[in-house]
Amino acid sequence: MKTKTETGVEFTTGGSSNIDSGKVAGNLETKYKVKDLGLTFTEKWNTDNTLNTTVDVADKLLPGLKVTLDTAFSPATGAKSGKLKTEYKHEAATMTADMDLGLTAINATAVVGHKGWLAGYQTCFDLSKSAVTKNNFGVGYTAPDFVLHTSVVNGTDFGGSVYQKVAPNLETGVSLGWSSASSATTFGIGAKHVLADGAAIRAKINNKCEVGLGYQQSLRAGVTLTLSTLINSASINAGGHKVGVALEMEA
Repeated sequence: MKTKTETGVEFTTGGSSNIDSGKVAGNLETKYKVKDLGLTFTEKWNTDNTLNTTVDVADKLLPGLKVTLDTAFSPATGAKSGKLKTEYKHEAATMTADMDLGLTAINATAVVGHKGWLAGYQTCFDLSKSAVTKNNFGVGYTAPDFVLHTSVVNGTDFGGSVYQKVAPNLETGVSLGWSSASSATTFGIGAKHVLADGAAIRAKINNKCEVGLGYQQSLRAGVTLTLSTLINSASINAGGHKVGVALEMEA
C-alpha cells in the first residue's frame, strides 16, 4: 500500500505469507525529498528487524550524476553494512559503480545505446583477492513492437530472449539459455493478454514443465488485485506447487 502526506512524505507498506513455512513478513518504507538540495531520504524496516537507510544526492555535484549512501543495521545482532553507489546518465550512455564500506569489492556497469541498439558490460573486482570475479556482457535491440537480447555470463553461460507485441492486447516472449560448463539447456515461453475491461492474464511454461499462471485486475483507481500460481506439471501429485495473492493500494 502506498500513500503520501500533505508534507510530501511517502509511506509504503507490504506483507507476505508463506503457506509452506507459515512465515509472515512485513515491511514499512518512508521516503522524503528535499528538492532544493536534490536529496532523498529513505527509511526501511521489516519484520526481520533490519533497518535500512538510503540517502540520495542527484544532479547537484554534476548534471546526470547520482550518489547514494545505502546502510543496513540489525539491532538484534548488531550487524551493520553499507554501500556507496554512483550512477551517471548521459544521452547515449549510463555508468554505475558501487563499493561496500568494508572495501572488499567494487562493482561497475556501463551501457551504451545508439538507434535502438544497446550494449552493456558488468564486472566485479575483488579487492581482497585482487582479481576480477564477474565478467558479463549483453547486447540488445529495441523496436516499437519487439525486443531482442543476448548475453554472456563469465564466458560460460549464454542466453537469448525475444519479446514481441503481436497485437495491441497480446504480447509474447521466448527465452533460451545454455551453459558450456554443464551443457545444461533452458527454455521458456510466455504470453500476456489484456482483456477488454483492462484485466491482464499471463501464462508461461519452461523446459522443466513448470506452468505459471497469473491474473491481474484493477478493482478501482489505485487498487490492484493479483492472483498467481506455479505448477510443476511433471509431478502433479508430488506437491510443492505455489499460489500467490497480492493486493496493491495507492493513495
